[in-house]
Amino acid sequence: MMPQKPLKVAVIGGGSSYTPEIVEGFIKKYDEMPIRELWLVDIEEGRHKLAIVGELARRMVGKAGLPIEVKLTLDRREAIAGADFVTTQIRVGLLEARRRDEHIPISHGVIGQETTGPGGMFKALRTVPVILGICRDIEELAPDAWMLNFTNPAGIVTEAVQKHSRVKTVGLCNSPINFQKFLAKEYGVSEREVLPEFVGINHLHWITAAYVNGEDKLQEMIAGGRDYSALNVAALDWDKEFLSSLGALPTYYLRYFYMTDAMLADMKESLGKNGTRADIVSRIEEELFELYKDANLSEKPKQLEKRGGAYYSEAAVHLMHALYTDKRDIQTLNVRNGGIIDFLPEDASIEVNCVVTAQGPVPLPLQRVPEPIKGLLHAVKTYESLTIEAAISGDRGIALQALVHHPLVPGVAVAKLLLEEMLEVNKAYLPHFFKK
Repeated sequence: MMPQKPLKVAVIGGGSSYTPEIVEGFIKKYDEMPIRELWLVDIEEGRHKLAIVGELARRMVGKAGLPIEVKLTLDRREAIAGADFVTTQIRVGLLEARRRDEHIPISHGVIGQETTGPGGMFKALRTVPVILGICRDIEELAPDAWMLNFTNPAGIVTEAVQKHSRVKTVGLCNSPINFQKFLAKEYGVSEREVLPEFVGINHLHWITAAYVNGEDKLQEMIAGGRDYSALNVAALDWDKEFLSSLGALPTYYLRYFYMTDAMLADMKESLGKNGTRADIVSRIEEELFELYKDANLSEKPKQLEKRGGAYYSEAAVHLMHALYTDKRDIQTLNVRNGGIIDFLPEDASIEVNCVVTAQGPVPLPLQRVPEPIKGLLHAVKTYESLTIEAAISGDRGIALQALVHHPLVPGVAVAKLLLEEMLEVNKAYLPHFFKK
């Protein structure tokens, strides 16, 4: 019999432009997942956006005729208390911090991106302590709650929570769900008829099988040059000979590693024309919030897809629904390794297919892990684990080791320059790095 316990959900970062999508998902799933209280939480700097998004959420719920009470607050403890689910979609330092994460590395001839390389590291350094603070509130006020994290860098954040808190957590990303939609569209079938296999970690995974009605279409896709990308990553063409011998389709984020020079050149050109992705997103967000202000708008606008994180919230709603109903479907999630990828630490966060039960996701064994990917995967995971250690300790030496050993950083000299400059501009968010 389907459980029908009314739910309390807290969305940390509720003033985000993504929020209308998750509200739409809750409305669609209401009959199977009856949410009674939806708390949207933000900080003082996000008060204005929270008010705008919150009123749109109320209009959406009102149009659907559902008894979901949408509450807005700057007090996250009030929102977390007694919650069944807590979702996190925060950006510590707001878009201005992202802009620095992207601009400063490029000025040193290094990839400037918000989830990998120096930019991703500093986003993690700012974010991990804040997320662990949220976890302490959950441990105290909602110890049975699930925390669904899609705050980037999602793999690092998820691993930090799993290592340093007792909170039940799962990390997720929109890249796998986007590929599933792409695969279904390519072959003209429903999403229920496709099953890709993913191997790797967040923003560093490879597709090693692409089943369509039980038939693996991966080699056909590679031979035909079928590829998927995203708005936030330049869609440079892959070398077909390289993909054929690799025997896998890399996620679009792997262009930063496999086409570093070309991607950096593209970034420099974009910087001179339209700015980095942070600059573009700032303009898109201004447009979105103007739309959200319209008192006649009572649905998610189509323009939200330009934001670059399309289907993040759909993935979150699917996961929440599966945990709540013990659905036991297959989803691609960030979970504890536990030996699934045998050359990575057991407590590492990996991104693989899982069966989602009421007790949590159960990762599925992998059919194969291509030999060529192992070195890169291990190197980036080492960087991630060191970054978590630095984020908690404030140890500059560990931060330097993390940065030097990231494959996109060319050496110690550049790493030291980047570390000092980026620590200084992030001083307000990283005080523990400046204690004598």
